[in-house]
Amino acid sequence: MTALEPLELALGMVLGQDTCSAAPALDAPRPLTALERPILAALRRSPCLVSFSGGRDSSAVLALAVRLARREGLPDPIPATIRASEAPAADEASWQELVVARLGLSDWLRLEVRDELDVVGPVAQRVLRRHGLLWPFNAHFHLPLLEAARGGALLTGIGGDELFNAATSRRPAAVLAGRVRPVRRDVRRIVLHLAPAPFRRWWHRRDDAMAYSWLTPEAADAARREYAHAQVAEPRRMRPRLRHVRAARYLRVGTASLERLAAEAGTALEHPLLDRGVWAAVSRWAPRGGYLGRDDAMRDVFGDLLPAALHGRRDKACFDEVFFHHHSRRFAAAWTAGGVPPGLVDAGALRAEWRAPAPRAQSFTLLQAAWLASAGDGADEPPAGLAQRVPAARAPQSEHRQ
Repeated sequence: MTALEPLELALGMVLGQDTCSAAPALDAPRPLTALERPILAALRRSPCLVSFSGGRDSSAVLALAVRLARREGLPDPIPATIRASEAPAADEASWQELVVARLGLSDWLRLEVRDELDVVGPVAQRVLRRHGLLWPFNAHFHLPLLEAARGGALLTGIGGDELFNAATSRRPAAVLAGRVRPVRRDVRRIVLHLAPAPFRRWWHRRDDAMAYSWLTPEAADAARREYAHAQVAEPRRMRPRLRHVRAARYLRVGTASLERLAAEAGTALEHPLLDRGVWAAVSRWAPRGGYLGRDDAMRDVFGDLLPAALHGRRDKACFDEVFFHHHSRRFAAAWTAGGVPPGLVDAGALRAEWRAPAPRAQSFTLLQAAWLASAGDGADEPPAGLAQRVPAARAPQSEHRQ
């Protein structure tokens, strides 16, 4: 069971830092070369699946894995995708098909879901009953893919957001260095960037970034303090910032949850974009001051591995409709206010949040905690077959091979 502090449970997030990673090695290889080691380790196991959403990070891992497999004479990795046709915001089919066709892959595992991955639905219940509360709330999302890769390996794109955002120059610093053209709104950004830490802490405490409707005044004040501390604690310079971000406690807690599920499924799990050697390589080879944006970073690291259109992609899929489905709404309607931290959560406000058309995902950890406290009254039986290996669908053919 994940040991969340009461405030963390109320916020649905893990706070704080672990000990910072060591400084990057001066002889670190290029990032793409550094990525080969964790990916090759997975490719040498069979089957090797890639958790593939069609987003930039999972697409990059898949593309590099395909290139390495063909170079080393290993079987192609199999993209493994969870699709939810009833959740339009989660639809990335066009991006997925673009990447799979570009790579010339013929084997593609696609699992169609409806309400099975609800945060208190059948798959989540299996996990909650066996492991207790895990963070993040959607750790169970990977269970069908882990079980499909049983005896082999599963590669993910987890860590890309953290890596490339940490390696990107903050706009005020880029403006001050003359790397980007300033606009009027940059004046306030630069003043805040150069201000002493006490002022910046005061400024950020005014922000309502974590002002969730279900928090009591005490919890809301604590959340503002945590947010302000986190904003001020992040280093301004790129290399210290990379070490700081990689040491975020939530990364350790989240990957540990997935490792528990992977061990139970008998699958080796690899997150290449979280590999410390890769972070050291990015720190070593990124431009002085950092990249000018996520697009810049992806192009520099991955080059022509990805379709040009994907580099500039701005949208991102949202699975909230999948996670808060019939099972969650039924449980929320009958909830009797148990299982949430007293003094930090307003039960009436939380009930109203869960009855809204689109509840905030930050409340879903509380929903699972409440379900556990109810001892699973009215729990559903696990679905038959979803988490089992199914014959892979044939993907579009392409003459282009990397």
